[in-house]
Amino acid sequence: MQAVVTEQPKPAPAQPASFVQEVLRGVAQVDFMPNAITGILFLAALAAAGWQYALYGLLGAVVGTGTAYAFGIDREIVSAGLRGFNGTLVSLGFAVFLGWDHLSTLLLAIGGSITVVVVTSALATILGTWNIPTFTAPFCIIASVMTIAAPGFSRVWHSGPDLAALPDSATGTTALSWDQLWHAFLSNVGQIFFMPQWYVGLIFLAGIFVADRWAGAMACVGSATAIFVAWAMGSPSDGVSQGLMGYSSVLVAMALCGVFLVRSAWSFGFAVLGAAAATGLTAAMTAFFAPFGGHTFTWPFVLTTLVFVAAVPAIPRLRRT
Repeated sequence: MQAVVTEQPKPAPAQPASFVQEVLRGVAQVDFMPNAITGILFLAALAAAGWQYALYGLLGAVVGTGTAYAFGIDREIVSAGLRGFNGTLVSLGFAVFLGWDHLSTLLLAIGGSITVVVVTSALATILGTWNIPTFTAPFCIIASVMTIAAPGFSRVWHSGPDLAALPDSATGTTALSWDQLWHAFLSNVGQIFFMPQWYVGLIFLAGIFVADRWAGAMACVGSATAIFVAWAMGSPSDGVSQGLMGYSSVLVAMALCGVFLVRSAWSFGFAVLGAAAATGLTAAMTAFFAPFGGHTFTWPFVLTTLVFVAAVPAIPRLRRT
């Protein structure tokens, strides 16, 4: 006798309307929000900085989501936007750091958005053993490799001399004026997408509040914590006001109180501690990448959140979501 083989039903192909929603969720998932309306607001924020950035961000989400479907990745994962947000960051990062108006940048953005899906799957397999998400690590890996390598390719690098330089001690005033203070508060949110403009950060923050008011509140807590820690440690005010010290702290605070950990007074304090740690790590990572001409990206968020989330099983006061 031969065993009866039953063919497993194939998942239904994505319909155009659902694919659009999944792409928008992919954009919103940069800030952990699986909300299509938030994705629209995020694209509007990028458009406020420059239409080309909105197009590159959208391109990355489309390519990443489409690649995930082509690979047959679990429909629930794709539908939540979890294979689109790293593509958004890769594509947008290339546009910002390699120059959006070059054919090489466009081709690299497409190729990077495809490759980052592979890297995400690899890291998900490894980190899944400990039930730890990949966060934005796939984006950081792809973007770091490409931006460090870019000056070695004349058809890719269009920004003059290599940016590699030895780290230097902090210079400039540390006192924050009122204008710098509120600019920093909003720019910390905008810099998650590489945008330093305060009004862009305001639209991003509004998008987070639309999806989840608690997440919006924690984004504010993370931003305020980063400003205080950066000021207390004597970080130059120019960098603080541009959001360069606080964007990872915004993500850490959101991640550790409501996204990956159950909301509680303990997780709130844990999130504030993590946001403070990420601020210090931002300066360390900036100094680390300087000799290579690299960028900090969201490495401080990735490393801080990875360590803090990994510690949760050993801390009875905290619980994973």
